[in-house]
Amino acid sequence: MRTLAGVEDEDKWLAEGIAGIQHNAFFMHRALDANNLREVLKYSALMLSELRTSKLSPQKYYDLYMRAFDQLRQLEIFFKDESRHGLPVVDLYELVQHAGNILPRMYLLCTVGSVYIKSKQAPSKDVLKDLVEMCRGVQHPIRGLFLRSYLAQVSRDKLPEIGSDYEGDANTVMDAVEFVLQNFTEMNKLWVRIQHQGPGTVREKQEKERNELRDLVGKNLHVLGQIEGVDLEMYKETVLPRVLEQVVNCKDKLAQYYLMECIIQVFPDEYHLQTLETLLAACTQLMPTVDTKIVLTQLMDRLSNYAASSPDVLHEFLQVEAFAKLSNAIGKVIDTQLEMPIVGAMTLFVSLLTFTLRVHPDRLDYVDQVLGACVVKLSSVPKLEDARAMKQVVALLSAPLEKYSDIVTALTLSNYPRVMDHLDDGTNKVMAMLIIQSIMKTDSCISTADKVEVLFELIKGLIKDLDETNAEELDEEDFQEEQNSVARLIHMLDNEEPEEMLKIICVVRRHLMTGGPRRLPFTVPPLVFSAVRLVRQLESQGGDIAGEDVPATPRKIFQILNQTIEVLSSVPCPELALRLYLQCAEAASDCDLEPVAYEFFTQAFILYEEEIADSKEQVTAIHLIVGTLQRINVFGIENRDTLTHKATGYSARLLKKPDQCRAVYACSHLFWVDDPDGIKDGERVLLCLRRALRIANAAQQMASATRGSSGPVTLFVEILNKYIYFFEKGNPHITPSDIQSLIELINNEMQSDNGNTTIHSDPFFTSTLRYIRFIKQKGGLMGEKYDPIKL
Repeated sequence: MRTLAGVEDEDKWLAEGIAGIQHNAFFMHRALDANNLREVLKYSALMLSELRTSKLSPQKYYDLYMRAFDQLRQLEIFFKDESRHGLPVVDLYELVQHAGNILPRMYLLCTVGSVYIKSKQAPSKDVLKDLVEMCRGVQHPIRGLFLRSYLAQVSRDKLPEIGSDYEGDANTVMDAVEFVLQNFTEMNKLWVRIQHQGPGTVREKQEKERNELRDLVGKNLHVLGQIEGVDLEMYKETVLPRVLEQVVNCKDKLAQYYLMECIIQVFPDEYHLQTLETLLAACTQLMPTVDTKIVLTQLMDRLSNYAASSPDVLHEFLQVEAFAKLSNAIGKVIDTQLEMPIVGAMTLFVSLLTFTLRVHPDRLDYVDQVLGACVVKLSSVPKLEDARAMKQVVALLSAPLEKYSDIVTALTLSNYPRVMDHLDDGTNKVMAMLIIQSIMKTDSCISTADKVEVLFELIKGLIKDLDETNAEELDEEDFQEEQNSVARLIHMLDNEEPEEMLKIICVVRRHLMTGGPRRLPFTVPPLVFSAVRLVRQLESQGGDIAGEDVPATPRKIFQILNQTIEVLSSVPCPELALRLYLQCAEAASDCDLEPVAYEFFTQAFILYEEEIADSKEQVTAIHLIVGTLQRINVFGIENRDTLTHKATGYSARLLKKPDQCRAVYACSHLFWVDDPDGIKDGERVLLCLRRALRIANAAQQMASATRGSSGPVTLFVEILNKYIYFFEKGNPHITPSDIQSLIELINNEMQSDNGNTTIHSDPFFTSTLRYIRFIKQKGGLMGEKYDPIKL
C-alpha cells in the first residue's frame, strides 16, 4: 500500500526504481547478446520486480512502467528467435511460469504468449483465455491495471477476428469479443477498487489519480469498437448488455460517467439508434451523482449529426420512435435526480429540441412538447436566477427561430410564450430583440391578427415596462434601438384584406398604448402611417368594405387615428402629434372627408395654441400647417377661410420679426394654388406680401436701432422672389411697377447700409436680378411682361 509522501520522496523512489530497471536491463542485454536463456530470464524477472512497488502515484508508476516496457520489446524479439535460445515456444511458455514472483511471471508470460500466438502452434483464443485468466493473480489495483493494459497492448494485433491471421472457427469473432470483455471487466473492477485504498482523508487525491488511469480501461472499449465482424446483432445481444452490466453494477460515479461517455463515442451511430432503449434504460440506473445530462446530451448530439448526415437515415428514427424514447428518458432523469440544478435540466431540453428540429422538423407537436416539458420544470422553480440556466432558455427559444425561415411557424407553438414568461426582464428583452431580428432577416410578413397577438405577447418586454423599478435604468441608446426595432416591426405587419388589416392595427394599438410616455413617440408614428396606408388602399379600391365585426371604412380608421394621436399629444409630445394630425388631415382630404380633415386641422391648431411654446418649434409648426393646408383642396369656402385666417394670424404673432415675415409671405400660397381647380385670389396674395414687406421693414428698423446698421436685405429679396413667382403665375394684382419699386427699395437699403460703396453685394439679390435679365433677353410673352422693369 502506497502511503502518503511528499513529491520529493516519490521522485526519490522513482529514481531508485528506474536505476534498478537499468541495472538489471544491462545484465539482461549482456545475456541476450550471449544467447543465455537462463540469465535472460533471471535478470528480466529482477528488472520486472521493480514494478512491484506500491509507493508511487499512477503518474510516476507509468514512467517506471514505460522503462520496463521498452525492455520487454527487446525481450520479445529474443523469444521469437528459437535459434538463439534453442527452446520450442511451447516449452518456453511453460518455463517462464516458474518465475518466483507473480508480477514478473505474468509480464514474461504475456510476452511469451504473444510469441506463442504468432507461432500459430496453438489457437489464439486458447492462449488469450489462459493469459486473461492467469492475470487475475495480480489484484493490486495499480499493478493489475498496468499488467492488463500490457496484455491488451501485446494482444491487439493477435485477436482471432475476421480477416486476421489468427482467425479461428465460426465463433472466432465471439472469442475475440469474449477476451476483450473479460479483460475490460477485470480492469474496471481494479480501477474502481482504487477508491477504497487508504484513509478517507486522501479521497480527493485518489479521485484525481483514478481519473489519470481511466484511459487504460477505456482502451478496451475502443478495441471492441474496432473488431471486424461485430455486427449489430452481436452488439445488441452480447457486447452492449455485458458492458452496461459492468457500468451499472460498479456503482461508481467516475467509472459510470467515463464508460458511458466511451460507449457513446466509440460505437457507430446506427448501433446507438437501434439499441436506444437499452442505452437510455442504463442512463436512468446510473448513480444520482453522475452527471447524466452530459451523457444524454452527447448521445443526442451524435444522433442529431447522424440524422443530418443523410436524409436516407431519417426513416430509421421513425421506426425506433427515437423522440418518444429520448423524451421519456429525459423526463425520468429529471424526475429522479432531484438535486440536478435547473441549468442541467435546461441543457437537456436544448439538446432534445436540437435533436427534434434536425430529425423531425415537420413535427411541430414534438417541438411544442419539448417546450411544454420545459415550462413544467421552470414552474417548479420559484424564480429563475441562474444566469447559465437563463442562457440555456434563450438557446432553447432561439432554436426554432433559426430552424424555421418563417417566424410564423414559431408563433404557432402554444408553449413558446409560456417559456418566455419565465425569463427575467433583461433576458426577455434580449429574446424579443432576437425575434424581431429574425423577422427582419427573413423578411417575414405577419398577416393575421391572431398571429400579431401572439407576436406582441412575445415581445411585450419591449412594449411596456414589466418591472417599474427598472424603467429608468436602461441606457438611452439601447432604449432607442429597442423602440426603433419595434417601429420597424410594425411595418412588417400587412394583409391585403382591409378588414383583417384593420384588426391587426387594433391589436397593435391595444398593445402599444400600454407602453408609457417614453415609448409612444417611437411606436405611434409607424402605427399611424400603417393606418394611413390602409386608408389609401381603401380609397384606391373605390369605397368602404364592411366586415362582419369591424367595418373597415376610412371614417372608422380616422376615428381610431384621432384617439391614438390624442394619447400621444398628452404624453406630452405635441410637435410629433401635430405632424401626425396634419398627415391624417391630408389623407382625409384624399378620401373627400371634409369634416374629418377639418377636425384634424382643429386638433393641430389646438396643440399649437396650448402646447407648443418654443419659438423654433412654433416656426416649424406654422410652416407645416401652411404647407399641408396649401395641398388640401377638399375644404369649402367657409372652412378654408377659417383655417387660412387662423394660419395667417398665428404667422403674424410669432416672436421674431424675420420669422413673422417668412411665415406671412408663406401664407400667400394659401390664396393661390397652381392647379386648374385651385383657389386663385390675387388680391389676398398681394395683401399677404405687403404685410410681409411691412414686417421686413420693421425688422430692418429694429436692427438699425439696436446695432447701428440695418443689416442684410435678405428678407426683402425673399419677398421680391415671391412677387416674381406670383407675377409669372399670372396674378393680375402683381404689376411690374410693384417689382420695380421693391428692387429700388432694396438698392436704397443696400446703399445706405454700405455707405454708397458697393451695390448688389448680396448674392441672393444679385442672382435674382440675373434671372430677370435672362428672362428679358429670352423674349417671348414672359420677356415682354418683364420689359417695363428697369434694372
